[in-house]
Parts: sequence; structure tokens; C-alpha cells
Amino acid sequence: MRASEITPRSVYEDRRRLLQGLGAAALGAIGAPSVWSQPSRPGVLAPLDARKSTLAGAVSMDKPTRYQDASSYNNFYEFGTDKADPARNAHTLKTTPWSVEVGGLVKKPTTFGLDDLLKLSPMEERVYRLRCVEGWSMVIPWVGYSLAELIKRVEPLGSAKYVEFVTLADPKTMPFVGSRTLDWPYAEGLRLDEARHPLTLLAFGMYGEVLPNQSGAPVRLVVPWKYGFKSAKSIVKIRFTENQPGTAWNKAAANEYGFYSNVNPKVDHPRWSQATERRIGEDGLFDKRRKTLMFNGYEAEVGQLYAGMDLQKFY
Repeated sequence: MRASEITPRSVYEDRRRLLQGLGAAALGAIGAPSVWSQPSRPGVLAPLDARKSTLAGAVSMDKPTRYQDASSYNNFYEFGTDKADPARNAHTLKTTPWSVEVGGLVKKPTTFGLDDLLKLSPMEERVYRLRCVEGWSMVIPWVGYSLAELIKRVEPLGSAKYVEFVTLADPKTMPFVGSRTLDWPYAEGLRLDEARHPLTLLAFGMYGEVLPNQSGAPVRLVVPWKYGFKSAKSIVKIRFTENQPGTAWNKAAANEYGFYSNVNPKVDHPRWSQATERRIGEDGLFDKRRKTLMFNGYEAEVGQLYAGMDLQKFY
């Protein structure tokens, strides 16, 4: 069994308490709140007000993953390679003060403080599926606004074709920075039209509260039709370029992680099938793996971005 398949103890214990609660709920009065209901705010971190999104495709009808699961089962290699490591170790991350330097091929290069970014556009809550390359998935209510709002402010030049995202790499607060797993700092990239797509989210929160450290605080990217590692966490630089930027996992293993990394059930990872997925929180005896949806279920919204492309070649 791979480490990535092992359920963290905290998640297992929370699930056991949930199952005990199910039995008690069955004896409760009709009309009592469902044990499956997800409170809009868990009451763990500072609240972050947002309006419900009306953008097409921005609100999944799937049941949201429980906050306890979403905040304790993470990929954030700066804090460890086991899924439970980030929740254990990310308390060392310092998120204030914070700034994001935006530059490269733009008319108006700007360094935004966190407060500036928070005020740049009205916040929305968007319920997106998150699909990871290892074969697991979640459904998370994110809080933020379209990255396109930031892009408009800096006015990319006509020569800009790509956007690079560089994340914090501080060995003093991130214990695994400097390991040989990846080339630090962690970097990701999108084509400019992908970055401008309204579903591409600059996120500051989840479940109605600010992001927990292990989920990419204080600001991260969420690109719902791509595998999770494309959604860069704890961003400190955004750079517009003419040439395709190098990205962390593509540099580490180009045969396994392509630049595009769109969710595609027909293109397997060399070590994992992508035809099905396991939704975190559905670990019961009778829960079956789900079929993976093309573009993670966002094909109607984003399929036109890749019209005519060979998705086997440009994986």
C-alpha cells in the first residue's frame, strides 16, 4: 500500500464519530438537521464574507467534503510528503505580512499587499471539485474571485502567452524546502487564455473562512478542470511570459506530469489509472469508486480552450 492511500488517523476517528452520530440521528425527531449537512463556517478560522457565485459551472451540485477531511488530507510538499504532514507541520507558516509581486510582460507591474488583493474584486463562494493525480477527489466551497480581475489590472502585453506562479520557499518555516523531491521554489504555469478563464479562481478562503495554512494560505490558485498540483499554493510571484514556463512536477518527471495536466480519464499516469477516483469521505464498505469526468466535469465550460489539440500528446 502506498502512503498516499493511507487514511490519516484524525480522519478515521472523525469518520467513526460520524457513523456513531448516524445511529443517534435515526432516533431523532423528524425535521432535525441532517448529520451530513456542512455548516457554512466551521468556526475554526476568521470568517471571509462572500456572495454565492452565479457563474456558469461555478457551483457543483455534489455534496461538499467535510471540512475536517479537506483540511487534514493535503498535498503540500513544503510541509511533508504524507497527506497528513501539512496539517501537522504548516502551523509554522507565517502569512502576515504577505505580498504578491506581479510582473513580466505587463504594462503595469505591481506588488500587491494582501489587503490590496482582498479588496480588488468582490468575493464569491464557488463549490468546485478538486481531483488529484493520485486518484482522490474532494468537493470544496472556495472563496475568492476570478484571476482575470487581477490580470486586467496589470494589462498584459501582446507578447504575453503564459502566466507563471511562484510560491513561497522559506526553509525557516517550511521544513521540507531544500529536500530533493522538487526544484524549489515550487512553480506552476498556465496559458494566458486558461488564466483568464472565469472559472480560474484566485482563492483566499474555503468554507466561509480564510484558508488554513495547509491548504495554501493566504492566497492560492484553484483551476478546477486540472489536477490539483496545478493549483499553486501560498503564491508570492505572478509573472507573464512569452515562453512556456518550467513547472515543478514537469521538471521533476516530464513523462508523468505534463504542462497542461487536464483531468482526462483516457490518459493514465504511468503509476495510476485515471479512469476512476475515490471521493474523500466515501470510504464505506459499499462506496464504489466514481468514474472520472473529462475535464473534471467542466468540459462544457472549458472544452473550447483545447479544440483541435491532441490531448494524448499535450497531456
